[in-house]
Amino acid sequence: MTTLALLPGALGTQTIAYRHQRAVSQAEFLRDILALAARLPQTGHVFNLCTDRYWFSVALFAAISRGIVSLLQNSTAPENMAALFADFPDAICLGEQATPILAEMPYVAVSDAALSLSDVELDMPQIPRSQPIARIFTSGSTGKPVAHTMRFGRMHKCAMAEAQRMWDTTGASCAVLGTVPPQHMFGLEATVLLPIFGGGQFSSRQPFFAADVASALAELPEPRLLISTPFHLRKLMDAQITLPRVSAILSATAPLSLELATEVEARLNAPMLEIYGSTETGALATRRPTESTVWETYSGISLQHANDQTRACASHFDTPQTLNDVVELLSPTRFRLMGRSSDMINIVGKRNSLAFLNQLLLSLPGVLDGIFCTQESESVEEVPRLAAFVVAPSLTGAGILHALRQHIDPVFLPRPLIFLDGLTRDANGKLGASTLAELRATHLVARS
Repeated sequence: MTTLALLPGALGTQTIAYRHQRAVSQAEFLRDILALAARLPQTGHVFNLCTDRYWFSVALFAAISRGIVSLLQNSTAPENMAALFADFPDAICLGEQATPILAEMPYVAVSDAALSLSDVELDMPQIPRSQPIARIFTSGSTGKPVAHTMRFGRMHKCAMAEAQRMWDTTGASCAVLGTVPPQHMFGLEATVLLPIFGGGQFSSRQPFFAADVASALAELPEPRLLISTPFHLRKLMDAQITLPRVSAILSATAPLSLELATEVEARLNAPMLEIYGSTETGALATRRPTESTVWETYSGISLQHANDQTRACASHFDTPQTLNDVVELLSPTRFRLMGRSSDMINIVGKRNSLAFLNQLLLSLPGVLDGIFCTQESESVEEVPRLAAFVVAPSLTGAGILHALRQHIDPVFLPRPLIFLDGLTRDANGKLGASTLAELRATHLVARS
C-alpha cells in the first residue's frame, strides 16, 4: 500500500493560508488539524459545514487523518440535511455555528476557542492513496443530487496537475481567492487542494459583493489567482470598481461567454481561463476563450471515443470516466465542447443546446439574468417547445425576441418569454432543478 503525506513538503514556517489579514504557517495549520482530529469521535462520516475556508480545510484534513469520509452536500437546508442524515446515521456535523442545524445530529464546534491546544506533537500523518476522503454531491442543477466518492491519491494527483497548468499561466505559485464555496467540487479542487498541494496559499474568505472581492484580494500578496464563476464575474464587471492586480482568473460551473471573458481580461489585464470538468470527474481540461475554442487536458489525462461516448483516462482514475458531454475530439488531449448530452435539443430536425441558448440570452445588453427550458409535451408526436425566464427590467419581450432572432433559428425562440424580478441561484451561480421545476409549475402549467 502506497501512502502520501497529509501535507506536502517538509514541515516548516512557510505560509499556507491567510485569515483575518494574518499569514498562517504550515506548522500552525497542521497543529489545528491534529488538535481537531483528536476531538473527533469514532465515526465513518462527517458533514463539513464550515463556511470559513480555513476552518473547512482544517476539518477536511482532520477527517482525512482519522480515516473519516467528509460528506460535502450542495445544500444545508434542514430538509436536505435531514434526508442525508437518514442515509448516513453515523455522521457528525462540523461547523463554526453555535448549534447544529439538526438538534438530533451530533455536533463538534470548529473555532479558535475550541482548538486551544498548543502542545500537539506535529507528527505528519501518512495517508493511503486509496483512502476515500470525500463523498461529493452534485449540485442538483440537472436532477436529484448524486454522490461521488473521491480518494486521496486521486485528489492529490488532480490538484498537482491543475497546479502545473495554473502556475505555468501565472509564472509562479499564487495566493488563491475564491468566490465559490469549498463544498462544491470546483471550489474544493481550486480553492483548497490546488493551493495546499500545489505550493500556493489560500484565503479563508469567500466574498460575494464586488467591494468584498476587492478587499479580500488586497489582503493577499502577489501573485494572486482569482477563482470565480461566470455569474460572479458578471456582477464584478457590472460593479465598475478597481480591483487589486491578479495574475490570472479561473472560472467554472457554467459556460463562459467570449464577451465576458474578453471584458474580464481587458479590465483585469490578466489571462482568463475556463475549466472543463464535473463533480464525477473533477477538473479535466482548460482553455483560454479569448484565444481558442479548443480545450487542452491536464497532464496525464487523455480522451478516447468508445461506443458513441467519450471517456477520460488517467492513471489516477479507478476506471475511465465517461463524459456527459458531446465533444469533437481533435487529438487525445485536445477537443472542442459541443454541448452537454442532456442539453441537446432537436426541434423539427434542427439541433441546438440549452447551454448555448442560455449563454446567448445572458449576453444580450439589458438582460440581468435568464434561462431557457423545455416545456413538457402532451404526446411524443408534439413538436418540442422552448420557454425562457428572464430578468430584464429595461427591456420588452419583443425587443429580446428580435435580438435573439439575429443569432438563432426561429424554432428556438422562447414562447412564452416570462419576465421575473429575479432568479434564485446557489453560491456557485447555478439554478437547481427543483427551482426550475417550481418555475415551470407556476408559470407554464398555468398557461397550457
